[in-house]
Amino acid sequence: MARDPNRYPRSRRHLTQHAGIWKFCRRVPPEFAALDPRGIIRLSTGIRVDDDPRGIRAERVANRMNEETEAFWKNLRDGQADDASRRYEAARTRARKMGFDYLDAATLATRPQEDILQRIERLIADNKVDDQATVVALLGGERQSTPPLSQLFEAYESLMDMSLADMSPDQRRKWRNPKQRAVQNLISAIGNRPLGEISRGDVLDFRSWWQSRIMRHGINITTANKDFGHLNKMLRTIEQAHRFGLDRLMFSGIRFEGGVDGQRQAFDPAFVRDRLLAPGALDGLNAEAGAIVLLIAETGLRPSEAANLNAGTIRLEEPIPHVQVRPDGRRMKTRQSERDIPLVGIALETMQEFPRGFPRYQDNAATLSATVNKFFAENDLRPSAGHSLYSLRHTFEDRLTDVEAPEKLIASLMGHKYGRPKYGRGPKLDQKQKWMQQICFARP
Repeated sequence: MARDPNRYPRSRRHLTQHAGIWKFCRRVPPEFAALDPRGIIRLSTGIRVDDDPRGIRAERVANRMNEETEAFWKNLRDGQADDASRRYEAARTRARKMGFDYLDAATLATRPQEDILQRIERLIADNKVDDQATVVALLGGERQSTPPLSQLFEAYESLMDMSLADMSPDQRRKWRNPKQRAVQNLISAIGNRPLGEISRGDVLDFRSWWQSRIMRHGINITTANKDFGHLNKMLRTIEQAHRFGLDRLMFSGIRFEGGVDGQRQAFDPAFVRDRLLAPGALDGLNAEAGAIVLLIAETGLRPSEAANLNAGTIRLEEPIPHVQVRPDGRRMKTRQSERDIPLVGIALETMQEFPRGFPRYQDNAATLSATVNKFFAENDLRPSAGHSLYSLRHTFEDRLTDVEAPEKLIASLMGHKYGRPKYGRGPKLDQKQKWMQQICFARP
């Protein structure tokens, strides 16, 4: 008896009953139909319905069977791709050894007749006419296989491993997520196609898919354009490494016009002083998050820079107490980000309470920002939805501008590139301290 789809939750969608036994049942997906001819797979869980009327134990067995079945399909696909790839590479190697570039049959057919005749004559001269492997190599009988879209990011990440070596785990996660999301969006639009079959038409279909979502759900245009950029870079990198013959221009000119990145707004300094620094204003935050809010307000550090300070980069015993922004197992946002920031006012008080940094948020700035921004929203501590923890960094820069601090000094404190060529060592700690003392907050 087929199960009632409304009787069991979706997690049990592969369970059916037959002759009083729970059975695993699943149709072979279209992408694997050519590899697995069974059509519909039916396997007994070995559990009687009378012994497990709600299917709880059977569900666990069926889930395991489903995982094993999907792994079997993946191995079938990957094994077939690996065999084809090995055959293709062997043909290329054999052709090169005989003094020819490997060209697949379709490409070879477009070349001058003399090119084809040279290859045939070489086969005859070397008595290789009956050697199938050599004939395939010289006449392009092996077609290059390409992985499916679902393996695009994995292949791209393996090529980028060397350049990602200086990223922390959290930075690697943030680098990885938007690219994986872009791949999944493309699969949703055009299916899990082999890379070599993706055409300009597919990319235009993907653009239409995004256009529909933007119009229907009000998604920011920039989100779609970021997908296009990530996919274009991944495919170009794959093509450069493997020479699959992908169209390098397939993403050309498809970006939507009018996308605007969200601009964080700066807090008014009076709002910071009177609201955020008011006694008890941050009491609902955990101690480390509250301390980081005060530190950023007074120093302009990026949340990730503040979260990753430690006992080695907090220099309270120096003649001028300061913090050092260093890579320390992470990639710096820019070369100019590495800098020393004096501790003044509430920042100095805060770091004296946390001389070893903030272990709760070490390499976890995303959680820090989410925690603080939620607290601001729930406690009426932001003038608008555009204000966030990061806005305090903008406020710090505005305060320096208000007291007419030198642009070079502002750039040095913010970790920004200065517009002129770099000469000398830049502003010293005591110079930075002098200007920061002019703007440090006094608690209300």
